Parts: sequence; C-alpha cells; structure tokens
Amino acid sequence: MLTVEKIGGTSMSALAEVIDNIICYNRTADQLGNRVFVVSAFSGVTNRLLENKKTKAPGVYHKLANGEDYHEAVAGMTAHLVELNHQYAHLGLDTKKADEFIGAHIAKALTYLESATTMLASGYLNEGILLAAREILASIGETHSGYLLASILQQRGMPAKFIDLAGFDDRRPLTISERISDAFKDVDLENCICIATGYAKGTEGIMREFDRGYSEVTFSKIAEILKPQEAIIHKEYHLSTADPALVGIENVQPVGNTNYDIADQLADVGMEAIHPKAAKPLEMGGIHLRIKNTFEPGHPGTLITRDYISKVKRVEVITGTAQLLLIDIYDPRMTGNVGSDLQIMQLFYAHNISYTFKVTSANSITIVIWESDFKPELIDDLELKFEKVTTEPVAMVCLLGTNMDQPGLLAKAATALAKAEINIISGGFARGKVNIQFLVAREQFKNAIIALNKAVG
Repeated sequence: MLTVEKIGGTSMSALAEVIDNIICYNRTADQLGNRVFVVSAFSGVTNRLLENKKTKAPGVYHKLANGEDYHEAVAGMTAHLVELNHQYAHLGLDTKKADEFIGAHIAKALTYLESATTMLASGYLNEGILLAAREILASIGETHSGYLLASILQQRGMPAKFIDLAGFDDRRPLTISERISDAFKDVDLENCICIATGYAKGTEGIMREFDRGYSEVTFSKIAEILKPQEAIIHKEYHLSTADPALVGIENVQPVGNTNYDIADQLADVGMEAIHPKAAKPLEMGGIHLRIKNTFEPGHPGTLITRDYISKVKRVEVITGTAQLLLIDIYDPRMTGNVGSDLQIMQLFYAHNISYTFKVTSANSITIVIWESDFKPELIDDLELKFEKVTTEPVAMVCLLGTNMDQPGLLAKAATALAKAEINIISGGFARGKVNIQFLVAREQFKNAIIALNKAVG
C-alpha cells in the first residue's frame, strides 16, 4: 500500500523515535518501501530562520527585511544546524559530510540573500525581493532535516532517497505541482523510502499564500499527484476528544474517526488536524487521512474520511480558543434597512479580515475575529458608518461532531456552563449542527472546556 506521510517538526527532533516508531515499526526489510515521508524542519529551526511562530521574535528574515546586519544571525543558524548534526551522530550520521553539506548549502543561500539586499538597497524592488528571501530562508530547514534523515537511513542500509524540492540549483520556472511530478517521475516507489522536503519551490511561491503552513501543502500536493491509498500525518500527540492539557489526560481519548468537515471546523478555531487548504485536495480526491501519534506507534490514530458519519449521536471533540475579539456594531437604523450587513462585510473585506462567528439582532451585528487580525483602522471605518462600535476580548468553546443533532444537547451544554457559573455571551450553530459554539469571557475559557467535557464529552 502506497502511503504519503508527513512528519512534524517536534516529531523530527525525536529522530530516533521517528526511525523506530515510523520508518521501521513492525516492518521487515522487504516492507520498508512504497512510502513517501514529507519532513518538516527540526523543532525551532524555522523560528530562527523567519520569526518565532508564537512570540513573533525576529529571526534572520526580519533582520534582512529591516535592513539590519543579518550575517551574525546566519552564522548562529549555521552553528545551530551543525550542533544538530552532532546531536544525531549516535544514530549513524556521518557528521563530517553533514557539516560540509549544510555549510555549502548556507553559503549558496548567502549569495542569493546578498544579491537580494543589493536589490533592496536600490529601492526599485521591495515586496517581491522580500518574498523571495523568505522562501529561500524557509527552505533551508527542510533541506537540512531531510538530508539528515535520508543519510542516516542510507548508512543503515535502507533504500532511502532524498528528494529535495527546494530547487536551489534548478532555474526552471516550474510550478509546485510540476516540480513534484518531475522529482518523482523516475522514482521506483515500490522499492524506495522517499524523504521529501516539506518546502517545495514553485513559480507561485508556496509561502505567499500558505506561509508557515507550507509543509502540509507540499504533503497534500504530493498525495494529490501520487494518489496513495492513505495519507498520514505524524504528530507528537493524538487528535483527542479535548485538550489533555486543559482537562487532564485521563479525561480524554483519541478521536477514532471523523470527516473532513470536522477537520475544517477544528482549523477554524486554531486546532489544526491539517491546514484547511491542504485538506481540500485530499478530500476531493477521496484520499483518506490518518493522524497518528509518533510516540504511540501501535495505536491506529484518527482516520479522517470524506463521508464518515458517526452511527451514534455523540460529541466527537470539545475545543475552542481564547484568542478572539468580539466586535459589536450597533445602529438603530439597521431595522428594515437593506444592506447594513453588506456594508460591514465590505469593510472587513477591504481590511482583509476574516471572521469566525457572526450573529445579528434588529439593531446590531456581532462579529468575532482572531485578536491577532485586529486593525484599529477597521474600527475607525465602521464608526464612520454606524452609531456605536464596541470591542471585547472573548473566548469560544465548541462542541464538534459528525452526528450530534440530538434533542437536549444544547440545553445540556448550556446547563453545564451555568452550573460552573459561566455566562454565555452569545451562541450559535448552523443547520447541520456539526459545530455548536458558545462565546464566554476569556478568563473562563479553561473552566468552560472542563465543564463541557464533564457534561457531554
């Protein structure tokens, strides 16, 4: 059975477990092939190259973009990658060759970056050059991790092939899909362990649209082209019925089965099983997606399919986020006035801001966005058209399930929140009832998740 599998950065950093629990687990020597592994950079490396994903602390890219001296940061990055090489020497890595490989690779990247800074200094080309620099830097992490894993497997006598989709030495103007097709066209998949980079170079620029979600997009495009029987994502945790860090590991269990609609709902509140744009080609192609825990290889994990509907009415996942902002737009002229909602949406579109939740009443429309997307200019523009605009930090808690349209569930959930002395600011669900949402005060987020997990989980 051909599989295309993605290994995340945290899992990659546990390289011994990746080899034992993923590559070799429960397989004889003649069963190692027919698998493509798409690897992320080792944990923290892309943060150093670009910026910290959570704290936004600047990496090499931001120094370059701000006109600062980035050479010291590149030298520090090189030293860190060399240190990682030696950290994995006990697995069989030839550290001398690995050090030479990454040194030469970064030296070449520096020549590209120095040309970019020269062009930036001219003042003629800014945005395009910066996007290109960001692509170049992002690719380094996956090229490094992919090379290391393939080299270790080869040293152990396994039929591993390194497929570097970064295209550093390829001047052909290929799209991402064309590059992937070209890279795999002569590969004997049945007898090969392919180690492919999570970054893929293409004329469209994979980071322009997907930014830090690019490795899952590469994974998805490879699956779309190779049409495996199953696509697998290996994470450092199970996709669980609730967050064990909030409710306790003893109060959750892995989600056995769900569908792509629920995967989209999860992504909408920041709990990504897979990037929604990466999920679509898999869903449309009828490719099943499995989420597995790297550190529990014997567990089948969660199978996500296009048509799965639970035979039993139940809540499959309780989740949410505390990183939202409520925007309430009030105006007494809304009543009977056609187009108020349209005017609001046009302003959101103009400021390139999406929303996760919206409810309306006679004279007000309440919209919830990610707090990180907030722009004061949006509020200024709304206040020019409507009488009163207020904002409030909030949290959202959600009940998700493929078949949970059961009498009393909404009442049961609301009662659980009330018993925990949690006020519901707002709530809602679409007709399909795959996602029941409650807005609560941000400081009550954890208690709300715990209360719902006890009552309906």
